[in-house]
Amino acid sequence: MLRRSTTVRYAYGIAAALLLGGGAYSMTTGTTAVVAGQAQNAPRALPPGGAPESFADLAERLSPAVVNISTTQRIPIRRQADPFEQFFRRFGQPDPRGQQQGEEEDAPTRETGSLGSGFIISPDGYIVTNNHLIQSRTGDGTVDEVIVTLTDRTEYEARIVGRDESSDLALLKIDGENLPYVNWGESNDVRVGDWVIAIGNPLGLDGTVTAGIVSAIQRGLGTFSGPNRYIQTDAAINRGNSGGPMFDMAGNVVGVNSALISPTGASVGIGLAIPADTARPVIDSLRRGERVQRGYLGVRLQPIDEDIAAGLGLSTEDGEIVGAVVDGQAADQAGIRQGDVIVSINGQQVNSDDTVSYLIARVQPGSTVPVVIYRDGRRQTIDVRVAERPSEAELRSGGNESEDPEDVMGSESDGAEAVELGMTLQPLTDRLRRALRLERDVQGVIITAIDPRSDAAEKRLQRGDVIVSVNRQRVSTPEDVEAAVAAAREAGRSSVLMLVKRGPNPETFVGISIAE
Repeated sequence: MLRRSTTVRYAYGIAAALLLGGGAYSMTTGTTAVVAGQAQNAPRALPPGGAPESFADLAERLSPAVVNISTTQRIPIRRQADPFEQFFRRFGQPDPRGQQQGEEEDAPTRETGSLGSGFIISPDGYIVTNNHLIQSRTGDGTVDEVIVTLTDRTEYEARIVGRDESSDLALLKIDGENLPYVNWGESNDVRVGDWVIAIGNPLGLDGTVTAGIVSAIQRGLGTFSGPNRYIQTDAAINRGNSGGPMFDMAGNVVGVNSALISPTGASVGIGLAIPADTARPVIDSLRRGERVQRGYLGVRLQPIDEDIAAGLGLSTEDGEIVGAVVDGQAADQAGIRQGDVIVSINGQQVNSDDTVSYLIARVQPGSTVPVVIYRDGRRQTIDVRVAERPSEAELRSGGNESEDPEDVMGSESDGAEAVELGMTLQPLTDRLRRALRLERDVQGVIITAIDPRSDAAEKRLQRGDVIVSVNRQRVSTPEDVEAAVAAAREAGRSSVLMLVKRGPNPETFVGISIAE
């Protein structure tokens, strides 16, 4: 549907953190030689293909393919309770103001929206943008309307072709012909220090061009980034740039702006873009009407800190420890267990940048890959047939996170014993399980008191937590815990690895210092 308008719609909304990047242009030609004994920044002549005198020609050529995206959605408003209506209903009397008992008014709603950017990738009107721009506020659907505005102020009502929440990408379609468009580039060729430019609609200011350099590549952000890695840029980014293109100096799209890191919500020179080599296969799948496939193990993971490493007898903090295994999924079928440390996947080392979720997501579902684990003091390799990663909505619905349980210990204190780690423990009884909302099959010892000066308190253990195992040995009495601590000390370890359960939450590994 085509619309003509002299003004561009600007709907300020909650478009998640936005990011803007640029393209890449190398400041050097050929391969940079490293000369021993010589300052690497010694004065030298600037190559002919150095920094451009102006980005004007490039910006003028690319801007028509960059679009403004505005969305609208009606969301329900929680109506404040009417005390008079409640009074009459309570006593079964009709409301004298005219509203009949049981008669419900239509739930009031308000209109909200978001503002962002996108870019056309075909002359017939396919448009790339971010999923968070067109996803509903509730996260379980999409917005009601998407309006795309071109640089000549022509408006189109867009159709959502597909979206992928994991990568934060979406594909739209407008009914147009011979539209200006841009081509994908090769983000794998991008280098730190390359020039980039970005064109978008920050804060509703359409057609804004910013330039900078690539600050980092393959940037991971821990659990935030999940299976994604980003191009980092210092090109100015503000709200409204989200979904816009990052261009190299040839005018090819090397990234899709997706997020920014900022303590204030405004640009501080740390923007993140989804690399083109990651985005293009996702968009191609959406265009074909296919679901985006990623590898999946079916495990809940924790990073390894110094104390956990010491408790396991590891000399490094690389790898991730398996906190739980999903029944029936790939890891379970292959024999991976709770407490295993995943060291590498398909020959690639697991570390803070290359996490398990990132590495396994890049494996084709159905493939069998070697997974190296550390278990009981030695390494071993397990061949895993990788499954397909469920959607983010399916993963959320299968979660079991909840509020921390109340500190309800009841009056059962028989058998409580102090342990040298600054904790008082007692066996877990059925009454305590019910009070703490634990499943009937949970076994272990319960913490009934904790010294606030202890390392356990420093690691945020608290009264009501259940210690399930110590150094991967199940415990059911305080004596079991004491024996495990003594054995670890005799083995020369400075920490013990405890598996702890809190209420209905998943079990978590915690390293507790046992140093004198």
